[in-house]
Amino acid sequence: MKLLQFPIVRIIFWFVLGIIFAFYSGVSLYFGSVFLICSIFIFGFCFYKSHQSFHQNLYFGISLYLLFFSIGIFASLINDDRLKSNHYANSESNFGINHPIEVVIHEKLKNSVSNYRYIAKVVEINHKISSGKILLNFKKTSNFKEFSVGAKLKIVDQLVKNFKPNNPNQFDYGRYLETKGVYGQVFTDASKVKIYPIVDTSIWVYASNFRNKIIDNLSKNGFKKEELAVVVALILGQQQDISKEILRDYQYAGAVHILSVSGLHVGFILLFITFLLKPLPKNEWGNLIRLIIVFIALWAFALIAGLAPSVVRSATMFSFLAVGMFLNRETNMFHTLLVSLFLILLFEPLFLFDIGFQLSYIALFFILWLQPMLKSVWSPKNIVIVYFWDILTVSIAAQIGAMPLSIYYFHQFPGLFFITNLVLIPCLSVVMALGVLMMVLAYFDVVWMILLKSVEISISVMNGFIKRIASIETLIIKDIPLSFSLLVVSYFIIFSLIVWFKKPAFNKLIILMIGFLCFQIIFFANRWSEEQKKELIVFNVKNNSIIAERNGSNITLFTSKKLLNDSFENKMIQSYVTANFCKIKTIDKLKNTLQFDHNKILIIDKSNIYKTSTKPDIIILRNSPKINLERLIFEIKPNCIIADASNYRNYVLAWKASCLKQKILFHSTYEKGFFSLK
Repeated sequence: MKLLQFPIVRIIFWFVLGIIFAFYSGVSLYFGSVFLICSIFIFGFCFYKSHQSFHQNLYFGISLYLLFFSIGIFASLINDDRLKSNHYANSESNFGINHPIEVVIHEKLKNSVSNYRYIAKVVEINHKISSGKILLNFKKTSNFKEFSVGAKLKIVDQLVKNFKPNNPNQFDYGRYLETKGVYGQVFTDASKVKIYPIVDTSIWVYASNFRNKIIDNLSKNGFKKEELAVVVALILGQQQDISKEILRDYQYAGAVHILSVSGLHVGFILLFITFLLKPLPKNEWGNLIRLIIVFIALWAFALIAGLAPSVVRSATMFSFLAVGMFLNRETNMFHTLLVSLFLILLFEPLFLFDIGFQLSYIALFFILWLQPMLKSVWSPKNIVIVYFWDILTVSIAAQIGAMPLSIYYFHQFPGLFFITNLVLIPCLSVVMALGVLMMVLAYFDVVWMILLKSVEISISVMNGFIKRIASIETLIIKDIPLSFSLLVVSYFIIFSLIVWFKKPAFNKLIILMIGFLCFQIIFFANRWSEEQKKELIVFNVKNNSIIAERNGSNITLFTSKKLLNDSFENKMIQSYVTANFCKIKTIDKLKNTLQFDHNKILIIDKSNIYKTSTKPDIIILRNSPKINLERLIFEIKPNCIIADASNYRNYVLAWKASCLKQKILFHSTYEKGFFSLK
């Protein structure tokens, strides 16, 4: 299929480019409005000229793409909550000072190691009406009682802006929050919170209460906690209670998509509702009633699942599909996919930057485009073999499409994904059918033990199978480096390869070979560029000191504590290593002196043992040494002083004041993140 010949493909391409341009350029709404108005006039003029001559010339096409580019920009800007004059992000005085902040809990997130986390909507700041979403972090304590969605709270604490990454090549969580419309955070504890008796009554509250009632009724009837967390993720789209170990197993086995409610789950709901509505007459009124009930069921399910980007995409697509089914109209699935993409991004442009949304669309596109070709390779006669062959070809098509993007974000590839899907998808159909029935009954506090135990055992067997697959770590390819330029070229190669396989031709083969050549040139250029680099990094790690000395692709790591395999420190360093095409050559105990390039470095710890005769250029303070810094500066006269995150904060503040007084450059990793010397 020559997709690029469809005008809608090119139109949506420019629309998406407009959203990306608006997000990264930071243009104003005034610019977006003027640009849109000008684009409309230009398009109108070109359309008039084209209509007169009965010929769509080049200028008409350019004006059309310009129009949709401007629509993308305007849609992105108009959906920015910060346009509201009372949005908290528009006033610097809202940050960094203790204020009384009134909020309503909007969403419960997965807890971090040290905090309970919620998305909340701001109502007031410092007794002034305000708006916007913030991230609430409550310190974990033994007596903490979790809040329900809709709870209204008053917190007296500081609102802080999202943090930038504190270490190189670390996931930018602050940027991620901005794509969710969250521009500030509060770190507090229960002692600073007042709970109002009034509860918000939005549709989100009713959806949350619906989920909680089901979960509570299943829990009190003995449904095991671990299995319940998985079935709640499968059917209700809530992953907050899934343990880190189970989530990691699903990732390693290539089955994490099963835990995210998407097309597989929404499609099952459509089939299930369609089956229940079979007794209705197949006339105009019967089809209309079917369509209305299906619409309500799909979007009620999407709402209960939290309206995650992948759920919205699936509900929108299957809504279009339902229209085609019940009106007896043939539906072009590519058009349905693209129209659903346009409609969703028109109202929620930030969904474009959601990783799940990207993977969901690219996987579905490849299923529609590539799976028929893979299926045609073999045509078995046995109905059972046909069923499993379909599952295999769908899995391979989806994995081929999602693979470059998945490697770019997560730097790993599950080698046994096809076995996982061959076993799990048939099982999932049974689990979904029984699970949906069980949860509908559980809402009315009707729990059939045979049904409960059947679902519980099925989930337990499924988890056991996933754990076994995930334990074969030799077939899980980890730490794969992939830059953005290599990502783009990878998709160019995949598209060229599929086009060539569909209809081999010499010119297509030449394009494919150019893609491979470009990949090799970019890969080796990246490697050569990284080989020339030298760098010394002082990482920002709480209660630890880690320094990396990089020489080309080799890294010597100096650390004060042993690094555990699954620790934050190890993952942080591995992110840097993978992103920079490096490898750790040696790991040594942290020394008191280092030499990097022409710089002498003195490291002072709590032992307070050092020689002033060394005359270092840089001093690194770690583990809270009790020193007279002003006297040290006078004796040594260093160029720079660095304090890492192993020091007490009050010590760091005192050192900063001393350096400011002595006019010495001071770098605190608490405040500025990692220190890099090149």
